[in-house]
Amino acid sequence: MSKRILCVPFDPVHDVGIKIIKNELDKNGHHTELLSPDLSPEVIVKIASKGNYDFILVSRTLGYGVAEMLARFVDMLDAAGVREKSKIVIGGKPITPELAAELGFDKGFGEHSSLEELLAYIEGREVKQAGTGLHRTKKDITSKYDYRFKHTEIGSLLDSIANKLITFTADKTSPGVERAKIRAEIFTTQDEAKKKVLLSDYYSLCDEVIVEGNTKKNFVKGVREVTAQEIINLNSFLGRSQPLNPYKIQYNEKQPLLFKFLGSGCPIMDITHAKVCERYGIDGFLIINPSWEARYEGLLQGCLTHENDGTITSFENIKLMRESLDESTLLTVRAHRGLNTPETVLLAGKAGADLAKINLVYGSLGAGTDPVRLAVDGVEAIKLAARYNMPFDIPGNDELSGVPAWKTLAGLLINVMVGIKLGAKPILKPLFCYGPHIVINGMMKQNFIDYNAAKVYALREIVNAPIWPGEPIAFMTQSEERVQSANATSYHASLAASTGVDAITVASTDEAYSRGPICITSRIDSIRAISDAFRFVGDAKFATTSQADYFTEDLINKITSTLREVDSKENLTAAIYDGLLGNKEDGAYPGKFGYGTVN
Repeated sequence: MSKRILCVPFDPVHDVGIKIIKNELDKNGHHTELLSPDLSPEVIVKIASKGNYDFILVSRTLGYGVAEMLARFVDMLDAAGVREKSKIVIGGKPITPELAAELGFDKGFGEHSSLEELLAYIEGREVKQAGTGLHRTKKDITSKYDYRFKHTEIGSLLDSIANKLITFTADKTSPGVERAKIRAEIFTTQDEAKKKVLLSDYYSLCDEVIVEGNTKKNFVKGVREVTAQEIINLNSFLGRSQPLNPYKIQYNEKQPLLFKFLGSGCPIMDITHAKVCERYGIDGFLIINPSWEARYEGLLQGCLTHENDGTITSFENIKLMRESLDESTLLTVRAHRGLNTPETVLLAGKAGADLAKINLVYGSLGAGTDPVRLAVDGVEAIKLAARYNMPFDIPGNDELSGVPAWKTLAGLLINVMVGIKLGAKPILKPLFCYGPHIVINGMMKQNFIDYNAAKVYALREIVNAPIWPGEPIAFMTQSEERVQSANATSYHASLAASTGVDAITVASTDEAYSRGPICITSRIDSIRAISDAFRFVGDAKFATTSQADYFTEDLINKITSTLREVDSKENLTAAIYDGLLGNKEDGAYPGKFGYGTVN
């Protein structure tokens, strides 16, 4: 049933908002009348009293003395008998339901109110308000991809390379693989005596510093247990703090999901920051572990905090973080750095994480692990990711050392094929950055768009797989000035949206050049900048120049040549040792951690 509505811009100048509302009401069949914004309260009351209106909609910004004026205006409407036949409603950016009631209005609509909520109120319908809670569903980055290789030769080369690697690792094991098997058995056994034997077997494969920490609480310097009171305080915070009027970053569903880093060292600090970031629209988080965790055989156990960068990826820490996040929020765990790759993926799966991070090439050339050790551990880790239905992303950070993009992308594609053959769901992760090889060779001298876009275009022409630029986007283009850093991140986010990628990882404005703890205001800076950029771009796109087409073709040709060379070797590890996916001139060196430990 249509309503008669008087729209009152109770403001000397602005009436844009009430005009938008009037237009929406008209489209839904209601009869509206819009007054001019320069009428006195007495004139408005006179018009309202003569008309037979169901609703009087008043729009007003607040300022000095305005609240008192609005209260007097409501009294005048009461005295004129308007309230007996009309509901009086106020709207404006600073309006809250509480303020509207205090001023005498029947209803108030503020900054976070939607047109649908107003329409439902006028039509007497119930509508689910945004209010508290995220009210969103978990996204699957891999769901729309079939992993079909469009480039026949590259697909054939990758098939051969992956088969040789899987054959090479088939009869081999390592302390990391064996620890993962023992931990899996510990999770399932109910026999305490057997569990004690299994733990003894586990510790026989660990470095002494890990054994000391787990058995005697003699932890690595800077590590301590999270106290029971700290957990109580965290649960109290989570229980009383729900997302209020949450933002949505993406303006449309085609724009990519946004991930942020967690890795302050303290899981409680990470969770506190994450809950605020969820309210501002962040879709997922990546747990970054401390660098020393990669160097030791074995993992620390328990809910632990660490006074330096990197949050310990114990089962208890991952589980605490997963359970504290909204069920719609994605959580990924870095696993490919060091000697605990299979076990980390196992713990992530058991703790309920959604994704893992594995790259057999980058972990060997940029993260210090022996190529043979990581080949054996990485294959087992990918099998575990498949078992727990966790897609794994493949970071391309080795380009930051000076490795050319085509070698990086060739490495990513090798991991994709290995993942496919082992039943997992891999995600390509090229960098959007200003890396050393790019600087030296002037690939971004004209603009920062063409070369970054070409990486995505090249991968799209090769394989139908998800693409998630990281880690983070805009790396090496940010400065320590917060506004510039937020702007640079937002430009790269807009480019990512234009190229149709599935997700991006972003840093806080103080993260790339951090001189201390990352603060929540800096996290919000980057999120809000991206939100504005996504709204500004909408469904439009950045236009690349012809140079992007040249870069795309050049990358595909060089990826093909690189893969031919890799396939000519006995297996992937030989190719890594020979520098085919990054050499000393590129600033990449085969790692040493775990050398000689494969049986």
